[in-house]
Amino acid sequence: MTIIYHCQLELHDSLYYATREIGRLYETELVIHNYALCYALGLVDSEIYSTTVAEEHSYRYFCPEQVPKYEEHLTPLNYQSIYITPAHSINHNTILNTWKYANNNYHVEMEKTQKNIPSFGRAKEIAPESQFEFFVISQKQLRLPKWIRLGKWMSKAEVQTQEVTKLELKTGNFTFPYPLNPLDVMFTHQVVSYDVVNMPPVSLIQNVSIRQGQYYEFENPNKSEKLRLPAKMQYRFKG
Repeated sequence: MTIIYHCQLELHDSLYYATREIGRLYETELVIHNYALCYALGLVDSEIYSTTVAEEHSYRYFCPEQVPKYEEHLTPLNYQSIYITPAHSINHNTILNTWKYANNNYHVEMEKTQKNIPSFGRAKEIAPESQFEFFVISQKQLRLPKWIRLGKWMSKAEVQTQEVTKLELKTGNFTFPYPLNPLDVMFTHQVVSYDVVNMPPVSLIQNVSIRQGQYYEFENPNKSEKLRLPAKMQYRFKG
């Protein structure tokens, strides 16, 4: 039996990750990637969720190299029929922080520096009390954590989870307004049109129109019309 959880996330710290770099400005997109949510929610390499990976790809205790292993880490979630959608903003503010640094050379023999000009940059972060929502699809009951950490600063966030009721599986033409991972939906659905959200490691799509595909229909928590969420989504890593 398919279970869908509606999750609302509220930031208790400012959230920063460099989605794009515009000169000296490092900007944070108002979307949280579904890969990041999988790690933050503790779903990766977990004995609780039966998603442990081979020892050479272990994530829980020690990462010998800073190389992403999304395929090795997220494929076990497919075996457990657990899928997380990207999170979109439902209420947010942003803040702009300026940082500075200088080039300090430390040597036993002091040398005269050629320049003494501090460098600087600006980080556009998402402010505390901003709220996001996402959906979790599973074939069994899950106990997701109430508190997680996100982004470069490991910012604290609170997660409220509510199981969706009155869920129906249907087939037909439909539109999903919120972000999706294109690799996860395009193998099982005929995507007609979409808008691109450029962000690493895989750019997302939103306002997605799908022709004759399967979807779950349920009440939209934040709008009057019903929401149609694509079915059969899995983590995929090759286009």
